[in-house]
Parts: sequence; C-alpha cells; structure tokens
Amino acid sequence: MNLNLKDKKVFISGGSRGIGLALVRSFLEEGAHVAFCSRNQETINSVLQTLKEDFPNDHILTFAADATDPVSMKGVFAAISERWNRLDIVISNVGDGRSTPEVLQLDNQFNKTWRMNFTSAENVAREFLQMNHQSQGTLVFISSIAGLEAFGAPTDYSVAKAALIAFSKNLARKLAPNIRVNCVAPGNVYFPGGSWDEKIQKDPERIQKLIESTVPMKRFGSPEEIADLVLFLSSERASFITGSCIVIDGGQTVGFH
Repeated sequence: MNLNLKDKKVFISGGSRGIGLALVRSFLEEGAHVAFCSRNQETINSVLQTLKEDFPNDHILTFAADATDPVSMKGVFAAISERWNRLDIVISNVGDGRSTPEVLQLDNQFNKTWRMNFTSAENVAREFLQMNHQSQGTLVFISSIAGLEAFGAPTDYSVAKAALIAFSKNLARKLAPNIRVNCVAPGNVYFPGGSWDEKIQKDPERIQKLIESTVPMKRFGSPEEIADLVLFLSSERASFITGSCIVIDGGQTVGFH
C-alpha cells in the first residue's frame, strides 16, 4: 500500500527512543522530511549519527527541547516554520508511565506526571495549530490503554492519558475538515531502556507470567508495530478517520468492552 508520505513534513516529539524513534525511522523510510525533539542533546547526537548512516541523503531536523515547556516548544516550531514553512503531520509522543504506588499520588508527583503526559501534548498542539491554521494537516497523539480502563496503572498516569484522549476528540470535532486528529492507545510495548525493560531486569519471571496471563497475544508489542499504525493514520489512506482512539494492545482490553 502506497501511503504517499514522500516529501511530507513531519514533527515528532520525543523522537530519540522507543516508539518515537521507530516513528522517525518509519517516516524517513517513506521518504518524508522529519524533525524531532528530545531533551538530551547527547542522546540526539548519538541517534542522529545512526540515522545519517541509514538515511544519508534525507532531511532530518533535531531539537534539544522539553515538550513540557511552552517556551521551548514555541522556539522549535518557529525554527521549523522558518526552515520548512509548513508541517503536514505532527505526532505528540512524549509520555512516561513511571510513578509512585499511592492510590492518589502526592501533588508534586501528580503534577509531574500531568505535565509529562498531557501538558507536553497540549504545548505541541497549540504551536502546530498556530503554525498550520490555514492548511490541511494531521495530528496524532500517543495515549495508552491506561487512559481507557482502570486495571492497575498509576492513577496520575491513567488520568493524564484519559484527558489526552478527550483532548484529541474535542480537537477533531472542532478542526474538521481541515485537520484530522486521532489518538493511538498502545498496550505494553517493549524496547531497550524502557520501563518494561527495567521491570524485566528486576523480575523477568513475574513479568513473563503477567504478559502471558493478561495479553491474549502473549507478548509485548514493538515500537515498530505502533509506528505502522501511526503512519497509516497520518496518510491520505486514512482520510475519513478523525476523532478516533485506536487501541493496539494484543487484545489486553478486549474483555473490558
């Protein structure tokens, strides 16, 4: 299937590892021009070196920027606008499910989780809409199945991801037909250095039993599988899809519906 993403201008927040990095690589493979941000310049340099080896002739912009900081995001989008003059596709990918075990987290932890998982997306959306208010475009948020059901994830994380889904649906309704807005809700996704990797290092047997007992497909998802779905939603092949939250979790939440 030809997704017709060649030469599209794409921005991805949190693009240096995991799902974000898989998105960067996947869009580059389709011939898109890709910009991404991450908070750590050293990490960006390392990732960029590898990307340049695999995509030596491609157009890649990088920014050391914190998506939870509105001033930082304003600078990123100003730089992209000056360089490219437009964005066709924006993916808000910043998020972190790590938290503390209380039923209701303390204020500082709750606010930290909120900023990471919701405010980051709000900042990206605000800047994209200001830059792109007169043209077509596609906006995709990476949420989580924790935003759809209560099955043991930290309360602050679940609440932030649920708010993100509601945010995407409201934007989709109000921005149609010019800009399509969708949400992707992954289940358990494994990649080196991620939160599931940390849990496996501590207790591999427990995690293996957990996945086999709760996920019908009996395995983790991969960042590349999430990226495949996001690329489809970002393409003209999905031109009638907006306001959707699409679950990709190996069947984990099928019993909840």
